[in-house]
Amino acid sequence: MIDAAVARYAAFFRLPDVTRMLVMAIVARMPIGTVTLALLLHVRALTGSFAAAGAAVGAYLGASAATAPLIGRWIDRRGARKALIAMGIASPCALLVLWIAGPLALSASALWLIAALAGATAPPITVLTRTMWRHRFSDADARKTAFALDSVLVELAFTLGPMVIALLLAIGSPTVAFGAAFVFSAIAVPTFLASPALRYWRHEPHAQRHLLGPLTEPRLLAVFATTFLLTCSLGMLEIGYPGFAARVANPPLAGVLLAVCSLGSAIGGLIYGGLHFALPLEQQLRRVLGLVVVPIAIHAFIASPVALTIVAFAAGFLIAPTLTMVTLLVSSYAPSRYATEAFTWSATCIISGIGAGNAVGGVLLEGFEPAIVFASSAGAAALATACALALRPAMQHARS
Repeated sequence: MIDAAVARYAAFFRLPDVTRMLVMAIVARMPIGTVTLALLLHVRALTGSFAAAGAAVGAYLGASAATAPLIGRWIDRRGARKALIAMGIASPCALLVLWIAGPLALSASALWLIAALAGATAPPITVLTRTMWRHRFSDADARKTAFALDSVLVELAFTLGPMVIALLLAIGSPTVAFGAAFVFSAIAVPTFLASPALRYWRHEPHAQRHLLGPLTEPRLLAVFATTFLLTCSLGMLEIGYPGFAARVANPPLAGVLLAVCSLGSAIGGLIYGGLHFALPLEQQLRRVLGLVVVPIAIHAFIASPVALTIVAFAAGFLIAPTLTMVTLLVSSYAPSRYATEAFTWSATCIISGIGAGNAVGGVLLEGFEPAIVFASSAGAAALATACALALRPAMQHARS
């Protein structure tokens, strides 16, 4: 089995432009692992308030989630290059204003407004990369490998980004850390445009479209609901780990648990991408989602940090494969005229799901033990499994 997976990856990497596009994908995605954390710390240093800093991050993420489908629709109609150039200028400029907000003596409300502008114009690099993989590969196995590696690269960005910010905080200041996030944001679009990605881009400017776009496809709605509930579960898990670490009086443990969970996810994604499964994707998704519930639920019954670390790895091991499956289903179900917009709706569900999970987990942690947060996370994952039951293999038909 391992030999087959290695052979599959070796063949995949020999395909034209694949290695260059994977390198692009990690460099251009560094903003997703750096901007929000650096923004939180930078605004906290400017205002002295975590509430103001949290509001700035919320404005950034909220605006990004709200505008992503509109940007996706524009790109499906007009192509990606002009939109990328415009956003590649607008969002870094807004972040630059935030970076020099101290000398400008900007108020908290001004910081929130500019953060919202930066989020609203943030280039959807992850969405465009996934759309590019869809266009690049018509073969189902190659596409699965591409999306699995893509999920691993997202995990890598979320791991490397905070590490870079932490290092810059240790040797510098929040302003220095936010400056690095600004630089990553400024080079994201040029990196994407310099890659071969747009060589494989296809769009249908004259195709007939519905006002609701991909939301007219019932199967996509089920996938989006599943994605929201799954990421809501993960958002609560992110809050539960710091809560557990605080309860055992070991704050650094929170970072260890999150890192171990991400490591498990990356390994699981790599293994999944290198294997072939005869089961239809819908059945794979239901079964793996059902398995995800188990290690998350076990979190609620563990008091030992070592044991929780092991279970965190087990939970993470299933996350990237699950996210790969929902990405593949979006790619399969979305008509080509809605390819980018469908992925932006998926991204909106992920962002809003994690945000909702963070918010619910925070409220629960104020009044209850971390075990309740973990149990609620398992409940959200169980609801995601129930949503996935609406997806029937017999209805599947790929649209390459």
